[in-house]
Parts: sequence; structure tokens; C-alpha cells
Amino acid sequence: MMGSGGPDETDAERKMRFLFGLRSRGVTDARVLTAMERVDRGLFVRGHFADRAYDDMPLPIACGQTISQPSVVGLMTQALNVQPRDTVLEVGTGSGYQAAILAHLARRVYTVDRHRRLVREAQGVFQDLGLVNITAFSADGSYGLPDQAPFDRIIVTAAAEDPPGPLLAQLKVGGIMVLPVGQSDTVQSLIKVTRISSGYDYEELRPVRFVPLIEGLGAE
Repeated sequence: MMGSGGPDETDAERKMRFLFGLRSRGVTDARVLTAMERVDRGLFVRGHFADRAYDDMPLPIACGQTISQPSVVGLMTQALNVQPRDTVLEVGTGSGYQAAILAHLARRVYTVDRHRRLVREAQGVFQDLGLVNITAFSADGSYGLPDQAPFDRIIVTAAAEDPPGPLLAQLKVGGIMVLPVGQSDTVQSLIKVTRISSGYDYEELRPVRFVPLIEGLGAE
């Protein structure tokens, strides 16, 4: 993903360039690559940045949020190791792109965002794509979804200083959570948390930069 392709680039060429870029940045899991091939990122990017939808870069979306760069989405999804019978919680719906990819890998995806507008717009795209195994909520994601817990997998697309306690508690034994950890104005670390019978195992994956995880509901 070395920038946009030329104006005469075909869909097949664009898709090949997109997947090659993912592989070159470490996304090698065949199921993850297939899911990302099936989900058109262009459907989740609107306005001035629509022509950059296939570049490996984060882009602005509504409510002051961003859609993560595809390689980071792929690496987080790969680390999550979603299995076909898993129930997944995503904290931070954003554009809905990550949830749409998860929907091709898991049995059920619950996604929550503090911004009602983002949830509403994402629901429209999910419906257009026929993704019936996603349930989207507008709520304070830092508390998770206790009524639907426990979860096999949890993914957080906003940075907290520490993994939120309620989310750790909603993870099944043997379950995996992937999230960025660190202060919002510094480089953060992508962390993989595995719940084991005696507690939690933490693995640091790579430096990243995400918007901060904020408690409460957004203005819209």
C-alpha cells in the first residue's frame, strides 16, 4: 500500500495491491486476509478521503474519530485469533470496518461506541452488506457489555492507560483481548491479554497510536 494506484487501476489490481501491502506488513493469517479481501474499506470512508480508502493510513471519520490503517486492523485481528464459534466484543465501533471483518471470522460480534451517530451509520453499512451477526450498541464501552458477557475475544480500538477492569472480568478463561495501552499523547503499545486460570498473561506486540478511550456517551 504505497499510496493510491493510478486512475486506470482495476478493482482486481487494487485488491491485489491492498493484500500485498497487508502481507508485507506482517498480516499472514489466511483467514484474516480472506476476511479483509471480502470487506471493502471504501464503504466505510466518506467525503474528502474516499480516494485514500485503500492506502495504509488512518483516516478521519465523523465525531473526531479515525478509521485505523488496514495493516493495524489486520495485525490486531490476527493477534485476536478469532475462531468460528467465538463471540467477540469490540469496544469502539468507529466506522464499523473492524466489526465487519470480525463478522466473517466469528459466530457473533457485539460492538459498542459512545457516539450514537457512528453506531447508526455503521449499522446502515452492516445492513447493506447483509452482516446479520453484528449487534451494535451506543454505550460507554469502558464498562463492556455485562449482559452479553463472558466473551471469547475482546478487541479495543481506543487507548487506555491500563486494560479496563470490567473488560478483563468479561473475558472467558482461555479468552484473548487485544488493545492499545498507554497515554493518549504518547506512543502506545499494542497488548495481547490471555486469561488463564490463575489470572492474566500479557504480551506486548508493537507500538501503535490510537485515539483515547473516554468514559461516558458522546454528544451525538
